[in-house]
Amino acid sequence: MWLTNSSIGRKVIMSVTGIALILFLTFHGCMNLVALFSKEGYNWVCEMLGANWYAVVATAGLAVLVALHFIYAIILTLQNRKARGNNRYAVTSKPEKVEWASQNMLVLGIIVVLGMLLHLFNFWYNMMFAELFNAGMPYVNGVEDAADGYGMIAYTFSNPVFTVLYIIWFVAIWFHLTHGFWSAMQTLGWNGKIWFNRWRCIGNIYVTVLMLIFLAVALKFAFCGGACCAA
Repeated sequence: MWLTNSSIGRKVIMSVTGIALILFLTFHGCMNLVALFSKEGYNWVCEMLGANWYAVVATAGLAVLVALHFIYAIILTLQNRKARGNNRYAVTSKPEKVEWASQNMLVLGIIVVLGMLLHLFNFWYNMMFAELFNAGMPYVNGVEDAADGYGMIAYTFSNPVFTVLYIIWFVAIWFHLTHGFWSAMQTLGWNGKIWFNRWRCIGNIYVTVLMLIFLAVALKFAFCGGACCAA
């Protein structure tokens, strides 16, 4: 099958899974934005997305997307190294501003995955997993129950080490996505001569706003905890 056996097919898989993951991050960012304004609102969202069958199915689907994206990233990187030496992720008319990101996508990807594992432990494991297998049990770390996402955010970012690690993670995601966005459009043939720079501009703005939302949440809870949130 050309999708898995050819270089172009593998890039298509990378592009489609990458766009799907950006859409998920957009949803996640909008969800986190609620935490800046309402504890009750955010915890209601967490309860709706807790240990429900649709949330579990969505989590499994997300895991498949991440696995496919990472596996094919490794395959393509090894393929590019073999064919072009250190000239990785080579594309036509590669802009200078993304030169560093394009040459270090695998390293950025590894940082992103490590950050994701940390995030899964801090939130998914301590929330959805705890709710699935310890329903009704007292929650740890002073948070009342597994659906108290607001309390979990406040607890996590009360630790300055976690705050710094998350900021590093956000920066790596920013670099990864600003390159990946326009690269995906190019692979799917949606760029053209005019739209190439347009997609770069749209991608940079979109990803920057998205990551600023995550950063705002981290810094707000790092400096204010849950005290300065409107109910």
